[in-house]
Amino acid sequence: MELLTRFRTSFLIVGGVLVFAIAVYMAVISPQSHKLTSLKAQETQLQAQQTGLQAQIAQLRRDRADMASTCAQLSKALTEIPGTPNVDSFLQEVTALAVASGDPNTPTFSYTSAAAAGGVTPISITMTLSGSYGQMSAFLKGLDSFPRLFTVNSISVTGGPIAAPGGAINPATAGYNLTLAGSVYYSLGQKNVCDAATTPGSTTHG
Repeated sequence: MELLTRFRTSFLIVGGVLVFAIAVYMAVISPQSHKLTSLKAQETQLQAQQTGLQAQIAQLRRDRADMASTCAQLSKALTEIPGTPNVDSFLQEVTALAVASGDPNTPTFSYTSAAAAGGVTPISITMTLSGSYGQMSAFLKGLDSFPRLFTVNSISVTGGPIAAPGGAINPATAGYNLTLAGSVYYSLGQKNVCDAATTPGSTTHG
């Protein structure tokens, strides 16, 4: 009988400890485990969002680089073929080039413009210069590097000696007359849309 009483007492103690352990698990460990699982799920979701944002940022950087390249090409095209028929700046550049080439004589010009019918319109320009062989050569080389597109239709050089086959002319040799006929162009109404797109406060709607 005494052995049974001891057994019952031990059983009750073990049962009480087990009940206490279950109560502690339900009250403390189980909620914490659930929170840990939830935090891991949130961490996985945040990592996925971060990966997505990094991909979007990389794409935006590529788009920005492409836009910069496209705008640079557009700006160059509008410099070569502007949206207005004005030729004053071109004639001023030609005069400055003649002076830089050492020609003491101001070039003379004549120009005519075709009626604007849409698209690219040419403006025919004829210029005449006088100077040495070296000055004429420097002028032609400089004209080729102009920012505005200029196409040569005809060129005539008179006066001054002509070099023999295999020979060379002294650059200081004077008496040359250069007549150059060509065209510059414009495309009426063309604008740089990149300027509007990069203006502070402007909004572009897709």
